[in-house]
Amino acid sequence: MSKNNPLLEHFDTPFNTAPFSKIKTTHFKPAFKEAIVLAKKDVDAIVSNTENPSFDNTIAALDFSGQTLERVSGIFFNLNSAETNDTIQRIAQEISPWLSEFSNDVRLNETLFIKIKSVYEQREKLNLNTEQLTLLTKKYKSFARNGANLNESDKNKLREIDTQLSKLSLTFGEHVLADANAYQMHLTNESDLEGLPQHAKDAAKLLAENKDLKGWLITLDYPSYIPFMTYAKNRKLREKLARAFGAKAFQKNDNNNEQIVLDIIALKAKRAQLLGYKTHADFVLEERMAKTPQTVLDFLNTILVKAKPAAQKEFEQLKNLAEADGIQDFQKWDAAYYSEILKKQTLNLDEEQLKPYFKLENVLEGVFKVAQKLYGLNFEPVNNIEVYHPDVKTFKVTDKKGSYKAVFYADFFPRPGKRQGAWMTSFKDQWIKDGKNSRPHISIVCNFTKPTKTQPSLLTFNEVTTLFHEFGHALHGMLANTTYPSLSGTSVYWDFVELPSQVLENWAYEKETLDLFAKHYKTGEKIPSDLIVKIKAASNFLEGLATLRQLSFGLLDMQWHTQNPSEIKEVKSFELAAFADTQLYPDVAENCMSTAFSHIFQGGYSAGYYSYKWAEVLDADAFSYFKEHGIFNKNVANAFKENVLSKGGTEDPMILYKRFRGQKPNPEALLKRAGLVK
Repeated sequence: MSKNNPLLEHFDTPFNTAPFSKIKTTHFKPAFKEAIVLAKKDVDAIVSNTENPSFDNTIAALDFSGQTLERVSGIFFNLNSAETNDTIQRIAQEISPWLSEFSNDVRLNETLFIKIKSVYEQREKLNLNTEQLTLLTKKYKSFARNGANLNESDKNKLREIDTQLSKLSLTFGEHVLADANAYQMHLTNESDLEGLPQHAKDAAKLLAENKDLKGWLITLDYPSYIPFMTYAKNRKLREKLARAFGAKAFQKNDNNNEQIVLDIIALKAKRAQLLGYKTHADFVLEERMAKTPQTVLDFLNTILVKAKPAAQKEFEQLKNLAEADGIQDFQKWDAAYYSEILKKQTLNLDEEQLKPYFKLENVLEGVFKVAQKLYGLNFEPVNNIEVYHPDVKTFKVTDKKGSYKAVFYADFFPRPGKRQGAWMTSFKDQWIKDGKNSRPHISIVCNFTKPTKTQPSLLTFNEVTTLFHEFGHALHGMLANTTYPSLSGTSVYWDFVELPSQVLENWAYEKETLDLFAKHYKTGEKIPSDLIVKIKAASNFLEGLATLRQLSFGLLDMQWHTQNPSEIKEVKSFELAAFADTQLYPDVAENCMSTAFSHIFQGGYSAGYYSYKWAEVLDADAFSYFKEHGIFNKNVANAFKENVLSKGGTEDPMILYKRFRGQKPNPEALLKRAGLVK
């Protein structure tokens, strides 16, 4: 092992956390090279073992192989998302083919597959427990679904496809980020900011100062973009900003993603067919709760039928408001602005009234208290764990007996090297080996409004629910309690993974929860009850339009991954056809969703975007069970922890869900909660 590369040495740090201060960008390439060599040695040891293949010497050994590579990859790819730069992006492009080649070398290793297959074929006689049987089945399928049964020529084709796909998806993400970073709207006239709350003006001023500019700067980062679209009275500027936002990676420049989208879907379809599946969606959904594309389309269309009349009614309300203002051509850039006006009129609720009660530190304290009341967890801020950026906060997580459970990192503010959105990730997963339960290092990354000189970071209620959402994923990681790393934490079916995150959002709307943390950042007074009632009412505000929007993304994703790519000539016209049943606003010719749809072209949601709605059915049904017995009921919480949060991917999710709930999930719970059915 390299003695001067911290990534390859034992982490002599608290809880073996990553020693970020020692890690330099130059360490990554040599670390990947060496880690791949070590991982190959692990695999070679399994392949060359002369004993008869068994669960332990083949399946378990494979699951615990390549841990140095896992560790290096975890650190590197998390930095590439949260703290990237040109050098890191160049390294990512260079190493992604190495990783594709290595994983293909493993998955297409014939001798290894013969051993796995022989254990799999004896599975009935091996007296395995449920988790072992799941691992064995998953390992066998992961090889079969990745070409192990193919002939040599087709295996080579598969390798080539995988290498191309890994590079294309990286480039796709880089283009979106580059276009987002390249745009700024520099305003020097204060009247252009009319309607904006003071905090948004302060934030815009700070952005300008950071770039040595006079006046105010508005960017395409959500904390800058959303307040402007919601409050700015100047319609021409809203239009300008919205057009820029919608044109990411769809402009005539080096960041255009149109050909990349067509290349990605063609390669995915080719890959699926090589493996004997009709489409990429058929391939993906075999390993999901939904099982088939038809199930997904039926599911989305069933909700569409219920949601569309409500959405059309809400759309007309917004349009009428705009017409009363003299706007005859109601457009996308009017949506957030008039939604906010309608919210004030119908609910007498102004987002700005709420923000003083949601100081970031208090909201974080709030989710900690919820986790403590439900699952007995405690979060202690610690300063001895190294971080990759000064904004990152670290916590030691313990259970009610004081036993160490996890390390928790929280990274909350936007910066140029961080991609947009919010996500949960891990630097180290949980597993049990040689009787020792090795605990996880979990992180959540968000893009919330930064504190300014005059006030702390005050969250919109939408940001509050985002924090609860990502923290729900984090709990799934922190409470993991499985033997094998590949089944641990959030390593579950993609249409199940959103259940823990989405269910936790429900607590943010409850008086019992809000009373724990929602207090005015200046006076310390608790959030008034009438505001809580309004928050609750607002949870269904314009729910028809919100549902239609989610369904449109799910349907677009399914169209991309079920249609014959050779018949798709042009990204924009294909997208318009896919949106036909869900489109209410006029189209903007120079805007395109697909070219910046990172979830499906860069992340893992291809043929899986429906999962958000699918998981909403699960979460509405699960939360109705909590409501029935009390939202902090220890027995229900314990059942959820034992059957869902701690179990990872050790069993079929529907079995786990029914064990927790006592029945299958009922879609009516979602439609009722959303106010779409009486």
